[in-house]
Amino acid sequence: MASPNNMPKIVELASRISTSVAELQERLTTQGAPSPSWTEDSPESLPADVSNLQDTVLDATAELHELLLEPLMVIFKFAAISNLVNIDAICRYHIPDMIPPGGQVSFGDIAEKTGLEKREVKRLIGNAISMRILRSPEPEMVAHTKVSKFLTVPYINSWIGFESKETWPATTKIVDAIQKWPTSQEANETGFALANGKSVFEVLSTDPTRAMRFASGMQAIDHVPGYAIGNVSMVYDWASLGDAFIVNVGGSRGQAAIELANEFGNVKLLVQDSAMIIQGAESDIPEQLKGRVEFMKHELFEPQTVQADVYFFRMVFRNWGDKYAVQALKAQIPVLRHGVKLLIQDVCMPEQDTVPLWRERIQRSVDMSLKCFFNGRERYLDEWKALLAAADERFVLHRVAFLKTHYLCNKERIVDSAFLLMQLHYVTLDLTHLLDPLFDALEKQFSRSGINE
Repeated sequence: MASPNNMPKIVELASRISTSVAELQERLTTQGAPSPSWTEDSPESLPADVSNLQDTVLDATAELHELLLEPLMVIFKFAAISNLVNIDAICRYHIPDMIPPGGQVSFGDIAEKTGLEKREVKRLIGNAISMRILRSPEPEMVAHTKVSKFLTVPYINSWIGFESKETWPATTKIVDAIQKWPTSQEANETGFALANGKSVFEVLSTDPTRAMRFASGMQAIDHVPGYAIGNVSMVYDWASLGDAFIVNVGGSRGQAAIELANEFGNVKLLVQDSAMIIQGAESDIPEQLKGRVEFMKHELFEPQTVQADVYFFRMVFRNWGDKYAVQALKAQIPVLRHGVKLLIQDVCMPEQDTVPLWRERIQRSVDMSLKCFFNGRERYLDEWKALLAAADERFVLHRVAFLKTHYLCNKERIVDSAFLLMQLHYVTLDLTHLLDPLFDALEKQFSRSGINE
């Protein structure tokens, strides 16, 4: 959308910010007042006579920030308590669905369709407009923004319900759980367990409605940058595997396996997960992929019995504390042999100042959710290495690569090697189960000083 003078909106905002900040700084310098900073002794507020400039800059920077975000990221930004309540109300009453594409609807019509008083509608709509979720092109009329249009997607609407009904009550108990079980890695000793009286796994196995709500939440995560199932084909050189047989351990209902089978015509995949999760999943396999993507009941901690070329874990270990992640790794040992690859695609937490702050905030928020629901965690690179060492000294990490959006760290191929590849904030560990006397020497030779852009 362009401004009245036909200048693109983002250019207009940037110009307004630049001009206003320059004028603000000039006024501060003239008065001998310090410029805003993050230091602990910096003044809490600006001089009163620059408040208009302050308002202009804050409004313009917020709008520019929000304009450049994807819809789901705008929702994340505003998911504070009161804002979540308002977003939940907007979605529970399906107000975005009442607005015709390219059109508008009156407050009165919304009140009639929802059964709410008009003044309550005005409260909800006004709050949503302040968050740029909705807009009012004229008094008492409401129209879509790209965010409200996004909320008309059924599983996105359901995800809001998941956040309000599941995440928020459990989140309020996180600190209580930490105080009660400060060193726990158990799924029944979490904020969720305190809020519900049972673990998330017990709830999902006995309550289909909540299980579906949880599934919608997981589907919505596919819109978060770096988390999309579609990225799985790009995080590893799958074509180099040829006609490999891949076991996707903890592969849910085969979403990643289907993506890989679509992209790489020679591979065959077996998806392993619990009986409850894979029930009926065969019917979701496209006709052209049947025979190449199959399912098998298998619990994560049971000894692996299927011989394959590759064992692939995608977003699995983050749901478990270290002791359980180690058990899952050890469970693969009976079938591992020289040349077999074990791939782990998961999140690798960034070191400070290595990724944009808004991306880091999302990762840290997800990390807290893992604590809340599972007593799981996101891991730093050194923690991944420690996890592998704890599972078995014969797990050898040969190559580490963080792709373009972050940084690149290589331990180059010396023996029959594999590598760790990070796509966005995802990490893929490629490990060969063998004893390697060169590993210590390799670690010294290819230290972290080899990180490149």
